[in-house]
Amino acid sequence: MKMRYRLLHTISFFSLMLLVSCTKRLDQKPSDGIIREDYWKTKEQVRAAVIGCYGSLLGDPTNSTAALPELLFLWGELRADMLAPSLGTTASQYEIMNVNTTSSNPIINWRPVYRTINYCNTVIDFAPGVLTNDKTFTQEALNAYVAEAKTIRALLYFYLARSFGDVPLKLSATSSDADITDIAKSSRQEVLNQVIADLNSAEPNAPLTYGNVASDKGRITRFTVNTILADVYLWMEKYAEAIAACDKVINSKRFGLIGSSSAWFNTLYRTGNSNEGIFELQFDAQKLNTFYGMFALSSKQFVAANRVMDMVYTTDEVNGLKDIRSDGASVRATDGLIWKYVGKNSQDLIAQSDSYTHWFVYRYADVLLMKAEALAQLSRGQEALDIVNVIRKRADALEGSNTHPDPANVTEVSRFILEERAREFMFEGKRWYDVLRYVKRNNYAQIDFLLDMVTGTVPANTIRATQTKMKDHNSHYFPIFEYELQTNKQLVQNPFYK
Repeated sequence: MKMRYRLLHTISFFSLMLLVSCTKRLDQKPSDGIIREDYWKTKEQVRAAVIGCYGSLLGDPTNSTAALPELLFLWGELRADMLAPSLGTTASQYEIMNVNTTSSNPIINWRPVYRTINYCNTVIDFAPGVLTNDKTFTQEALNAYVAEAKTIRALLYFYLARSFGDVPLKLSATSSDADITDIAKSSRQEVLNQVIADLNSAEPNAPLTYGNVASDKGRITRFTVNTILADVYLWMEKYAEAIAACDKVINSKRFGLIGSSSAWFNTLYRTGNSNEGIFELQFDAQKLNTFYGMFALSSKQFVAANRVMDMVYTTDEVNGLKDIRSDGASVRATDGLIWKYVGKNSQDLIAQSDSYTHWFVYRYADVLLMKAEALAQLSRGQEALDIVNVIRKRADALEGSNTHPDPANVTEVSRFILEERAREFMFEGKRWYDVLRYVKRNNYAQIDFLLDMVTGTVPANTIRATQTKMKDHNSHYFPIFEYELQTNKQLVQNPFYK
């Protein structure tokens, strides 16, 4: 049975009930309970508020908006090439899959993200005052809690910058009606700079361990901070810095790849919190995820695209070999069912009441492949391929998926890594961001990859129009949700959607 946060969830949702917002202006305002003077008195209250930040990552305590993992899945996969619609696909989902997103689409409602950001801001602003009220609360403990809050805030702003481009940057808690103000957008560069600043501030103070596996995988550690830093540096094309951040995780010797075996799927995905996990959102029987309805019911919203088995993993009917990440792991080959979140093992489906597979934010394989990607951009192709081959060997990757890139050819090696990331992180909400990072590099040198990609994902009669859209780089970011434009007069719509 999984190591779980049962007590943690209890504290989490108690905290969140104190934090319920009034849903105005980026969800800036929590209720008075969390910010009034009689709350911030003890270290236990600080801990409860921090755990509340994690709880908000699992879902909205008011059930008025989508759970963040569901939203991050949709943001990271709908615009890419690994999903196909099914019987339950909604009009809003079709709209994004067909590259026809409008500002009224509820999927682009960023409220759940800003709600959690405000919880983090609340901790950052109010926790320091507890030092004067609780003499048993130490500066070291405060620094660690603030590091957790800053890292979660940084991660969420990183998602916003990659998804929307320019976004409002709110770094202080909204603790009263007087604090609710219209906020203009900050540039992508300003947001990313703040993300880096938060992570660098958090890194020396984040715990190395909490003393138990579930907390080490489900809460922010120093290794989580460095993993996010590597991801941000890759996005910003700062490759030496990305390698340095990856090496801090690799050289810790605290993580490894889960090898190929009959228990591989169960260890890595179904049970979770394995030696490969770096940051996993911890669902359990008391807090189920929403993925069963998306992937397993007869009215499921998505199946795997045909290319997943045919072109990404490839097949070997002659020898009966398979990539362990393919049939019975990411997908059920017979019907395209997305298996990663609904499989009990490689063959049996879980019951809906057991839908508590974790959401995997980062795994050790991600650190290795990010390092490989950075090495490739620094013309260290053979070193990059050596890392990729470690991943492929673990997975029993088939020869049909090996393009044998020339180590001296940066483009070939980079493309090979991009496709290996697709095999490794199938349906983990990373594909669109990986593709966009690849395409935008060197002033959109690989824009043709994106133009080719949409030929297999949109209706045939819209391909030419869609490719024209994609040539405008502003189309690669979502529009701002219309409610935000109506309530915040400082906001202007993203350029492509005006």
